[in-house]
Amino acid sequence: MNCETCQLKELVLEPTEIRDVLRCILHTIFFHRTLSLVRPKDVDCDLLDITYVQCGLAELEKEVDEKIDQFIAWVDKHPNRRSQVCLSFFDEKNKNPGWFVNKTERIYWEQWFINLHVMSPKRYSKSNSSKGVTNFGGNTLEETSSRRAALESSLNEVLFQIINFANEKKDHIPAIPDRIFNHEIMIPR
Repeated sequence: MNCETCQLKELVLEPTEIRDVLRCILHTIFFHRTLSLVRPKDVDCDLLDITYVQCGLAELEKEVDEKIDQFIAWVDKHPNRRSQVCLSFFDEKNKNPGWFVNKTERIYWEQWFINLHVMSPKRYSKSNSSKGVTNFGGNTLEETSSRRAALESSLNEVLFQIINFANEKKDHIPAIPDRIFNHEIMIPR
């Protein structure tokens, strides 16, 4: 079985935007690769003017949020670095079944590489509101607004990249009816 890969366009963002961006991307991929019955849920980003769709599965939302928390902790220790989050879908097959040994191997059939360049803010700090930014130097709020507009545009391109890939690449998907595919979200270590 061939493993299809999709390298998503690199996004330049700040640490405060990681949660919105990764939720948006990961949930969009899951929504387009879920074959089970779901109750789609529209979600508005907190900091960006973008709406995306989640599958509406509490356990999936929890898993995504936990991985995002782990990634944010990694970014805190490695500021101003390029990084990659990988969402992989796989099938499990028994490998050399025997009386006392029952090993399974993962056969990956699709991988999504989310490329991020997280930049530390230079002249801003968080205000009490999670959506606000304090102006410490001249036109910082204008710069933030302009940079956010560019991020929204780039994120929209990534969403269209996901949708196009998901619609074009279907022949490699194994026949597994009525459930979310086995998957793993890998973050840098």
